[in-house]
Amino acid sequence: MAALTDGELTVLGLLVEQPRHGYELERVIEERGVRAWTALGFSSIYYVLDKLAKRGLIEATGAPSSGKSRTTFRATVSGRELCAAATRDALTTLTPTHARVLIGMANSPGLPDADVVTGLTKRLDALRDQFADVRATRARQAPLPTAASAIFDYSEAMLAADISWTETTLARETAMDKYDIKKVRRALYSPPSKEFTVVDVPELRYIAVDGRGDPNTSPAYANAIEALYGVAYALKFASKNTLGRDFVVGPLEGLWRADDPSVFVTRRKETWEWTMMISQPDWIADDMVKAAVDNVARKKENPALGDIRPHTLVEGTCVQILHIGSYDDETPTLDRLHNHYLPDNGLTFNGDHHEIYLSDARRTAPAKLKTILRQPVKPA
Repeated sequence: MAALTDGELTVLGLLVEQPRHGYELERVIEERGVRAWTALGFSSIYYVLDKLAKRGLIEATGAPSSGKSRTTFRATVSGRELCAAATRDALTTLTPTHARVLIGMANSPGLPDADVVTGLTKRLDALRDQFADVRATRARQAPLPTAASAIFDYSEAMLAADISWTETTLARETAMDKYDIKKVRRALYSPPSKEFTVVDVPELRYIAVDGRGDPNTSPAYANAIEALYGVAYALKFASKNTLGRDFVVGPLEGLWRADDPSVFVTRRKETWEWTMMISQPDWIADDMVKAAVDNVARKKENPALGDIRPHTLVEGTCVQILHIGSYDDETPTLDRLHNHYLPDNGLTFNGDHHEIYLSDARRTAPAKLKTILRQPVKPA
């Protein structure tokens, strides 16, 4: 015989206790707080009664005196036997719970922090209201039989655990300080725009991908940027979900090199070689990078994903300045750096030309783009 649904077993169990009509079933369900642990609406009761009757598990005890709602039903012999078997199974079977909030938490790194906090706060308020309702229902029915007390104990314990989990998660969300390299390394990411400054850049961690050619026209460059951001956000989500440590995805950065540095001034972009990068907190291990690459690759094909790698950069002493304007308008600033500032201060090149893109070029007018131009140097 087909198994009983939770609603069917609940109604059948009440009829095994004693014969009842629809309104009495509704009253008992309400009094015992049954809806706190099973979905059973008032209209559902009659649907369930019809199903149980068609299966021969219950029967009407006589003609209704005034409509269907006053028809009294009782469990048949087969109904009592199936109810007993299903009850034994219900007492021993572990039913996995798939709380929807877990899906929400899995996706929460993609939301603004304020939205996550607001959602959890509303959930906590609803849980507390539900807990109060269950306790009030229990108090109205006191004293309760042992079985009924056990049901209320379970409902209260589950709600209390959910409240505790939500409170803890909410506290963690509101207390979590996101690592932001632009704030942690403020001196490196907020240079003035009027003059060159000298900074000492420590060892920093990145994810990186290499290539060559004009960034405006090269498909390889476009693939590299898409792959970098995909892996960067996968690492952010993994860090928050598995390590409990969140961070702001850093700005796109690029190392640019050529046999003749003058091509950066003349803008001969087809000869440029580049390494595009996004900074990572020092707790992001190499195996996490590999896992993130694999995760992104399963969702979308991109030939550049296979070239993403962890990268440690040590630049040491650097000269930098903030350029405001189009990338193609960097020439005068680079000319001043290469041909005036460096020789005037007894310095020479000691590494790749480094650019840090603080603006989103897709949403920012070219004249307002902010780019840090950084050059590692050493005594000439």
